[in-house]
Amino acid sequence: MQQLDPIPSTRPPGLSLVPSPRKPVRVIAVTGGKGGVGKTTVSVNLALALAQSGRRTLLLDADLGLANVDVLLGLSPRFTLADVIEGRCRLIDTLLQGPGGLSIVPAASGRRQMAELRPVEHVGLVHAFSELDLDLDVMVVDTAAGLSDSVLTFSQAAQDVIVVVCNEPASITDAYALIKLLSRERGVTRVNVLANMVRSPAEGRELFEKLSRVCERFLDVVLSYLGDIPHDEWLRRSVQRQQAVLEAYPSSVSAMAFTAIARRAHKWQAPSGPRGGVEFFVERMIGPGAAA
Repeated sequence: MQQLDPIPSTRPPGLSLVPSPRKPVRVIAVTGGKGGVGKTTVSVNLALALAQSGRRTLLLDADLGLANVDVLLGLSPRFTLADVIEGRCRLIDTLLQGPGGLSIVPAASGRRQMAELRPVEHVGLVHAFSELDLDLDVMVVDTAAGLSDSVLTFSQAAQDVIVVVCNEPASITDAYALIKLLSRERGVTRVNVLANMVRSPAEGRELFEKLSRVCERFLDVVLSYLGDIPHDEWLRRSVQRQQAVLEAYPSSVSAMAFTAIARRAHKWQAPSGPRGGVEFFVERMIGPGAAA
């Protein structure tokens, strides 16, 4: 459990303060609509898998009122996004050092005012990340559950959206509702689907096909199947130990599955320019170093 002192000179290993020009950052939002689908576990392990592959990775806990990334990793934040909102520190002061060179921006838990931020404040948080002069390749955003403005805004502001589903009717229904809102209200046209806690690859593919059929019928959105994470007792044990499964049980089937998912995400091209609208690190795509 290590909390960095709130000064840039003690930033997490693997990240460095860099002068402009700064290169674009690939931002991946992990969401799901329904709670209980394992979204945060996916976010933590995907981010760590990307970091272990050599990508300079930042994990943002964007479940603003019920944050638990720090709990899953056994970390003790000194500052959180609540302190940033309330003017007690800068965004860079919140950085935590996680396993494998992973850096983390924690949010607060049990803070009603954070769960009730206005839409303009969500946009303000997105823009605040442009002030982070860190040498980053990718940021993973763990959104809240549900269909709140924060979920929609943070997903809209990412280049890629991963929707986590599991084999429950409510999970498919809520995932469809989320994709519908992202498509019709926020202009999101591409969504990646990750099947979690499945008993077999066939079960994961079947979940994707169910969701894909209804989206193709009613929505103008392209769904891609990112893969599946198997139901794994070692993953459950890692949660109890407050560790990522890639750290606690790297040879487990779930750890290997996260590594495979990260390998696919690694092949996604970095953003070449701004899309328009709300977007994380947008200044890095329109500044003088955007084409570097």
